[in-house]
Amino acid sequence: MTKISTLLPELKQLTRQEKWEAMAFLVQELAAEEPTLLEPSASYPIWSPHDAFDAGNALLRALEEDKLSQKAYA
Repeated sequence: MTKISTLLPELKQLTRQEKWEAMAFLVQELAAEEPTLLEPSASYPIWSPHDAFDAGNALLRALEEDKLSQKAYA
């Protein structure tokens, strides 16, 4: 018999609260085994289009060029 096959009947006998606690424990265990991608107290820059005027201007130029090319084919 494997460990999990002996453990499952025991888990079924737990109360609802105990099952939640067991599940939370297992999730924490799994998370601890994962490679750390984010550090809890570190700050990470997130790009935002707010105040990205160069990007907006580039998009407007591309739209204008597309309009001109569509007029040339019409």
